[in-house]
Amino acid sequence: MKRVFAVSAAMALGMGAAYADDKPTDDEAAKIKAAVAEWGCEGGTYEKESEGSGVYEAEDVKCKAGQYDFRLDKDFKVFVITKD
Repeated sequence: MKRVFAVSAAMALGMGAAYADDKPTDDEAAKIKAAVAEWGCEGGTYEKESEGSGVYEAEDVKCKAGQYDFRLDKDFKVFVITKD
């Protein structure tokens, strides 16, 4: 039983690593940049999750209070901000 659990856990971890984020299009990057600017922040690197979730990421964004990571939904609305 322990062996089955260990193999299942290893497969789950391996499958998660198979996904790589994509570079957003120029239009998507402009929308991410605009959404981040609404929070008074700028810069960072932008990614689009490749799992088809419609989630975008802006990482290492510089704000007055420090450096943050943003997560945006498919409509480019910020739903998570974490201090980097």
